[in-house]
Amino acid sequence: MPLQPPIDEQDHVAGPFDAPLELVMYGDFQCPYCSAAQSIVRRVRERLDGRLRFVFRHLPLTEVHPHAQLAAEAAESAAEQGAFWEMHDKLMDHQGALNFTDLVRYAGELGLNTERFAADLRKHVGAARVAEDVDSADLATVSGTPTFFINGNRYYGAFDLAALSEAVHAAKARAVIGAR
Repeated sequence: MPLQPPIDEQDHVAGPFDAPLELVMYGDFQCPYCSAAQSIVRRVRERLDGRLRFVFRHLPLTEVHPHAQLAAEAAESAAEQGAFWEMHDKLMDHQGALNFTDLVRYAGELGLNTERFAADLRKHVGAARVAEDVDSADLATVSGTPTFFINGNRYYGAFDLAALSEAVHAAKARAVIGAR
């Protein structure tokens, strides 16, 4: 099943929006596999600097990760203050501490307006945006995390540096051939 909907301006994109390669990750901030995969993604991004856009979409698995939804909303609250990726990294690095107090503390550490941030969390301002990502996961038949898409196609391989790098390079080669 291809990625649905395709990447657009409301997605959280790291790297050039018009990069020839795209890597999309559906993730859960409380999922230990997502944290492990994220470190691999960072290295792939470094290797392909300027040639890869990375997109993170929320898929909080609340049945097994009780703090995942609030953490996703915290990332969206941080995005409202221009710090999605900073909060994303903070949450991935601190998966064992994702309660309300922890999230507000991280906002302070990132220099965000903590009163606004806390109010947004209490009002669940980011819930609708998170729900949009969950809906897109449903459309693409994604039910677990992490799940990757490379250039719009679902990736089923291993989450190690060699395998993911190889898959991205293969997608690049296919894109070059398709452009001819």
